[in-house]
Amino acid sequence: MAVNLGEVEILGDLSQEQRDLLDVALRKSGLELMDDKKSILVEKVKAVIIELVHYTEGQIKVNLSDYLAEKLHYDYTYLANLFSEVKGMSIEKFYLYHKIEKVKELLIYDELSLSEIAYRLHYSSLAHLSNQFKKMTGFTPSDFRKLKNKRRSTLENL
Repeated sequence: MAVNLGEVEILGDLSQEQRDLLDVALRKSGLELMDDKKSILVEKVKAVIIELVHYTEGQIKVNLSDYLAEKLHYDYTYLANLFSEVKGMSIEKFYLYHKIEKVKELLIYDELSLSEIAYRLHYSSLAHLSNQFKKMTGFTPSDFRKLKNKRRSTLENL
């Protein structure tokens, strides 16, 4: 058996009864048994993107498509087509969604300026970040930050 974070590879064969028992036990723990190679690869794409956006401080030296291809050892076109087929959205849309979620998180913590957030998340400009944020949330980053501050002051007055 090989174990990685969030992943266990069983090297031997399991009977159908053993698979069913394992699946039930995993579901009780909030996990799931994945034996479909396509779904597993899509989950790996998601994990790489989430790690990149939420847990990587430095800027990647290549574009997202090259980064994913290098990390997962698959042609990007194959990954992109598979991801769209399984998830019903493009890799780029998933990536942008997570970038915007990270922007929201940073705006809520209120420790960085908008320019610093744009730089940290590798936007070409503050305007590009603002346009993408508004398109995906309906708010400008400044309005979102004000909303958060307004909510905080309302809670403090309770």
